[in-house]
Amino acid sequence: MLEATPLGDGWILRHESDTLPASVPGCVHTDLMAAGVIPDPFLGRGESEVAWVGRRDWTYERELTGPSASSAQEQTDLVFDGLDTVAEISLDGRPLGTVRNMHRSYRFDVTGLSGLLSVRFVSAYAEAEAVRGRLGERPAAYAEPYQYVRKMACSFGWDWGPTLVTAGIWRPVRLEHWSTARIARVRPLVTAEEGVGVVELAVDVERTRVEVPLAVEATVGGVRARAELDGAHGVVRLRVPDAELWWPRGYGEQPLYDVELRLLGDGGALDVWRRRIGFRSVELDRRADAHGTGFTLVVNGERLFARGVNWIPDDVFPSRITRERYRERLEQAAGAGVDLVRIWGGGLYESEDFYDACDELGLLVWQDFPFACAAYPEEQPLRGEVEAEARENVVRLMPHPSLVLWNGNNENLWGFRDWEWEPRLAGDSWGEGYYLGVLPRVVAELDPTRPYTAGSPWSGSWRHHPNDPAHGTHHSWEVWNREDYADYRLSVPRFVAEFGWQAPPAYATLRRALPGEALAPDSPGMLQHQKADDGNGKLERGLARHFAVPDGDFDRWHYLTQVNQARAVAAGVEHWRSHWPVCAGTVVWQLNDCWPVTSWAAVDGDGREKPLYHELKRLYADRLLTLQEGDGGLVLAAVNQGAQEWRGTLSLRRMSVEGEVLGQADVELAAGRRAVARVGVPHELTPDGPKEFLVADADGLRALHFPVPDREVPYPAPRFDVALAPGGITVTARTLVRDLLLQADRLDPEARADRGLVTLLPGEEVTIGVRGWKTPDAQRARSALYCLEPTR
Repeated sequence: MLEATPLGDGWILRHESDTLPASVPGCVHTDLMAAGVIPDPFLGRGESEVAWVGRRDWTYERELTGPSASSAQEQTDLVFDGLDTVAEISLDGRPLGTVRNMHRSYRFDVTGLSGLLSVRFVSAYAEAEAVRGRLGERPAAYAEPYQYVRKMACSFGWDWGPTLVTAGIWRPVRLEHWSTARIARVRPLVTAEEGVGVVELAVDVERTRVEVPLAVEATVGGVRARAELDGAHGVVRLRVPDAELWWPRGYGEQPLYDVELRLLGDGGALDVWRRRIGFRSVELDRRADAHGTGFTLVVNGERLFARGVNWIPDDVFPSRITRERYRERLEQAAGAGVDLVRIWGGGLYESEDFYDACDELGLLVWQDFPFACAAYPEEQPLRGEVEAEARENVVRLMPHPSLVLWNGNNENLWGFRDWEWEPRLAGDSWGEGYYLGVLPRVVAELDPTRPYTAGSPWSGSWRHHPNDPAHGTHHSWEVWNREDYADYRLSVPRFVAEFGWQAPPAYATLRRALPGEALAPDSPGMLQHQKADDGNGKLERGLARHFAVPDGDFDRWHYLTQVNQARAVAAGVEHWRSHWPVCAGTVVWQLNDCWPVTSWAAVDGDGREKPLYHELKRLYADRLLTLQEGDGGLVLAAVNQGAQEWRGTLSLRRMSVEGEVLGQADVELAAGRRAVARVGVPHELTPDGPKEFLVADADGLRALHFPVPDREVPYPAPRFDVALAPGGITVTARTLVRDLLLQADRLDPEARADRGLVTLLPGEEVTIGVRGWKTPDAQRARSALYCLEPTR
């Protein structure tokens, strides 16, 4: 049987004549930090102080002993699951190979060898700049040369990420000892046909002895099957009766089945492969209709409105992301009502831990191939690297039922058409051959059970503009960059794959990241941790359209920018969900951050949840009430994504900001399963002028409509009582209290509140749960409560 020996210990990091202990998996930056050589680049302006690290070459070394005399295995392989990125590997002075792709694994035959194992990393800058020198300049959204090397693009910085160009053995490394044959690859095709789960396992093996007959035996769900191998290949098929279907969260359960495949020789088992699978079908409905070209995910025959978030690497040093951290972050996504996570193309094919958690939580995964915001050369050896990494990762990820879509790139087809790339390229390759050639061919050959789309955004063909909202996927960035978020309501895209609004991270996150700094929107550390082009300018202009911008009051600015982020995303999601099934999904940019930064994230770089996160719980719930302005007046849309019809009574109240009820009516509400019902608001209940607003209530849900921006509303001075409650506080309103927020991390860095923004009418109360608060005190809680106040 194949034996594996981990090689995580005993490494040193060498640079010129200096050595220091190294962690594997890890990277140069984390090793240098651990040794006290460099500061933490996440703190203060430390990022600038460590820029030199990415420009140097580094070597990892350890001794490798030979097999023991008692070992009877015929071959020993040195296996690297991930090397970042350009490296020369040698053993006892003998070259084993050169690698140049972070997204691949590598295997070297080291049978009978021992001595000093050396992995010398060349600066990714040096490699990328050398490739650019040979092939010529290609345009990109950023000046860094990330498109010339197969490495996580956001290592080179992004509009939310630091420029920290890593190097290192970033995934596990081991020795594998084996005889006769080993399993080289298993390609599982998993389908469901009329209650029967069908599993087809295509097996490739590597042999040391070709004369030995081999067989494979597989088991799943109590079913066993065997097949003989023809040389180095074989296929074993199993049919599982009464197979339970795997469903996205909110649509059903997530049953998972253990699959085991054993490679058998004349002396018994030689190797074993184990995974978990789920039975489900997935389609992508891209049919043309009266509104354009659709983009609707269909799982087990059920058409879905995708409630999505975009995912970036959760740490700029990905070797630090543990299984537990993946689980925590993805549980946060599920807790917000999310059912789809898009792994964005400037990052990674994530580890098995990520997809395992999605399988268990019922989170659908949209996987970008790693191409983002640049023209990518297609010449060799890059073209061969791209195909090799695609083949490896498609097969690696195929067992996971959560994975439902392969996507060729992020914004590159759009960039070619709109970002002045086409004339600059003058016929040079730029990646189209990957997205419309290599990648769909690989997916069709290896994984025909899942759909592929060439890019995001992408209209389906060059007959339409790549970002045409009427066709395929759409990215809505004009609003954040130039317009007011009310403009989200001006169109109904078929599927909104990216849109978002910025806000700073939680207060405690800023205090940890910027120790000792007098915080201001433009203080040195805040600017270091704001990576967007004119990010603060866009924040202020977006704020000024709705609120009086605070002058010199950082705490107020911090609160209002977080409110504005939640309001902006709500404006888009409420509008687009109300237009189901024409619009079939929203994927908010973004769920998470890779460091402490002002960004579009709902969960900041320290894992703290912004008000946007809690707003997503409301926006992505099965049932949603939203008031929308139409040509004929106000309309209440009742969105029902549940499996049962929604019937109830809708209460409408026209109110003054002083709390007086000016008019009211009860209306019957009926929304079918997975459907939207619309109710016209009677004209006499439509609020008139800045002193009035409309309240709609049904089954514990509420929608509000204020007819003018907040800066024009004469809010009363807020009055409310605060009392301790078991596990939190209770707030009782004496006036209208708009967008009340408890910033629990101001009470204790470990404290977390269980809800975000809430609006209370006079006499209403809310209990806010707080965990991690060591010394509860009502007066202290009041100091951490924020709400809208009269404009001064």
